Amino acid sequence: MSRFFSDKYQSLVPYVPGEQPRDRKYIKLNANESPFPPSPLAQSEAMKALSGLQLYSDARNTALHRELASFYGLSEDQVLATNGSDEILDLCMMAFCDEKHPALFPDITYGFYKVAAEVYGVPYEEIPLDEDFRIRPGDYFSSGKTVFLANPNAPSGIILPLSDVETVVARNPDTVVVVDEAYVDFGGESALSLIPRYDNLLVTRTFSKSRSMAGARLGFGAGNAGLIRDLSAVKFSSNPYNVNLMTAAAGIGALRDEAYTQKNLKTIVENRAWLSRELSKLGFSLTDSKTNFVFARHPAIGGGALTLALRERGILIRHFSSPRIEDYVRITVGTREELSALLAAIKDILEGSK
Repeated sequence: MSRFFSDKYQSLVPYVPGEQPRDRKYIKLNANESPFPPSPLAQSEAMKALSGLQLYSDARNTALHRELASFYGLSEDQVLATNGSDEILDLCMMAFCDEKHPALFPDITYGFYKVAAEVYGVPYEEIPLDEDFRIRPGDYFSSGKTVFLANPNAPSGIILPLSDVETVVARNPDTVVVVDEAYVDFGGESALSLIPRYDNLLVTRTFSKSRSMAGARLGFGAGNAGLIRDLSAVKFSSNPYNVNLMTAAAGIGALRDEAYTQKNLKTIVENRAWLSRELSKLGFSLTDSKTNFVFARHPAIGGGALTLALRERGILIRHFSSPRIEDYVRITVGTREELSALLAAIKDILEGSK
């Protein structure tokens, strides 16, 4: 760091995203990206917007908000489009967390929550998952804190039933509960249906996973109109033109091409089941993932060693060094061809380790 770097960030440990190497061609199963391109309609709408890039985008994202509200059965004042779901999570940390309202989230979950809390100087508490990597709803009752729950959780892939989510929301009536649904389309039940009943619920969603738009950076938050006004106030004070013209247009196109999304979701879920069965045959134990990735470990090789061995063979997966999960690897569900290559490489590695 330079000598000008603020003292308040000296101890900051940045969030580490999945690597995007360019040194060779890899089979990328490390960042939970979709193996499919964006919807043809999303692409064509983005191209139409290209000719207007000399103008600022609509800071209020009017057309996109109208489309989101219509698609999800909400009103336009209940949604806020953002630059990926990371931005809506960031806005939540700024708007709803402070010394009086610390953040609360599991000890094993999306690493962005902890980093964002540290950036903004927000006190936070991490609640340990149980021995099976499951969230215990009772740990979050009457917390007095702003709760952040990824559902399904990451990197475990395990889902919390909607009834349990609702109980957590109901048992924290005076604080905000943020439910991060980045992976909900792959087998979960969304909490969006609860918004009319709870003014303290904020649901975050992304177009990165199920809608194949990770590179476009589009997400949104949904909740009571009052919460959305709070978030909008912070957004307009920090990043007014947060969604660019092409991304907004692509998002509208993707929402209007739901058949394409559902077809891809069906394939990914089928591939997830197939990959899980094949890994089990090789001796892996896996969590019950309801996402576009699997979380697995093998008794004969550590997670870090397996990740490095696969990288040498041109295949990228994700390993986390936290003590409780250091034996595990997270593998994105790709195409059947990509997964077949992965399995062949793993078999070779396991044979060599005997």
